[in-house]
Amino acid sequence: MSTDAFTPQVHGIFDKATWTVTYVVHQGQGTACAIIDSVLDYDPKSGRTRHSSADKVIAYVRENQLQTAWILETHAHADHLSAAQYLKAQLGGKTAIGDHITGVQKVFKGIFNLEPSFACDGSQFDYLFADGEQIGVGAMQGHTMLVPGHTPACVAYRFGDAVFVGDTMFMPDVGSARCDFPGGNARHLYASIQKILSLPPQTRLFMCHDYPPAGREVAFESTVAEQRAKNIHTHEGISEDQFVQMRTTRDATLDMPVLVLPAVQINIRAGQFPPSEDNGVAYLKIPLNAL
Repeated sequence: MSTDAFTPQVHGIFDKATWTVTYVVHQGQGTACAIIDSVLDYDPKSGRTRHSSADKVIAYVRENQLQTAWILETHAHADHLSAAQYLKAQLGGKTAIGDHITGVQKVFKGIFNLEPSFACDGSQFDYLFADGEQIGVGAMQGHTMLVPGHTPACVAYRFGDAVFVGDTMFMPDVGSARCDFPGGNARHLYASIQKILSLPPQTRLFMCHDYPPAGREVAFESTVAEQRAKNIHTHEGISEDQFVQMRTTRDATLDMPVLVLPAVQINIRAGQFPPSEDNGVAYLKIPLNAL
């Protein structure tokens, strides 16, 4: 089946605590599925994790008798922890991310001064996808799209007329992702957005987050045509220089995400916790004055 000649079923599960959407993409009851950008509940006050959000994904997969082929990440998120390992234990499937994750791992191994045994080769994931590489989900075929800018390792996933854009862009009235994390680049993000907006106008775009303005309900599906016409940061007529100026000025005013320090440490490990210490407890690090 070609990558652009079908309309897959897409089920989004919104996590209000982190404003994140987890997707299950498939071709109907009893078929194979891919899960994209899962959420592990994390309380920053207590350091405790829960599985409420992931359990909703599990319930949907089981209710529809889906077989999990892949548990995909669009990038190493800074605003939520991945539930990939929990979902894999419950549902099977392989964890995967884009192959540029290795560069992100190298940067953050230094920032967090991680244990010497932490490998910066992406081996924490079951598979690393190259740009444009095909993804088989049962009879459904998709492929990756490298879309750096928010981070240098961001990818989007395309299945038929559906593209899961990660943090590259948001709903038209919210705009685009920040570029001030290590390795972020506003010019690269502009090019990545143009890459997505060069797809056919009717292509469905699924956001990883929604931060709705006052008075609007949460929404996370758009189209290329809608984004071209209405996106407040990247609608048609906005030049690269205009975008870079806007993005750079705006990013300078933003606080770091609440969960950036725990999230990145977990997410560059494919959702695994750091090795337990001699008391049997796993610990996260808080680097002072580093970010």
